[in-house]
Amino acid sequence: MQNVTGEHHLARMLREENRIVTATGEGRVGFVDADDIAAVAVHALLDKTRPAAELVLTGPEALSYRRVAEVVGAARGRPVAFEPVTPAELVERLARTYPLPFAQALAQLDAVIAAGAEDRVTPDVEHVTGRLPRSFEQFAAAAFRPSG
Repeated sequence: MQNVTGEHHLARMLREENRIVTATGEGRVGFVDADDIAAVAVHALLDKTRPAAELVLTGPEALSYRRVAEVVGAARGRPVAFEPVTPAELVERLARTYPLPFAQALAQLDAVIAAGAEDRVTPDVEHVTGRLPRSFEQFAAAAFRPSG
């Protein structure tokens, strides 16, 4: 979830261009809050019983980047455009800022999301911490709360 804030290229795009340009199409991701990841880590380190299997940490629902744009726009009080592009178009765009191999890797990740590889939600955060993971709507409402 923190990819829409801070210095991540997605966050900069939101701030500077008021849009999300992606090659993910309608592919969805189970965005997870870094605070939930940290809570799981604390439990994994301190609880007497540790998880017996590899954990896949997700938020409570899988969202498309189109939906992310809608949620961030609502939280900010102004629409955020969603612009789907091809992986090649994304490479061209990202290569203006990043070395070409990194731009290609990022575009490949988008293609994997578009193919459905990240369209999943797990109960792992709740099983380990005993509480539901934070939703993207909750995160965005807090992250983009107007100051004043």
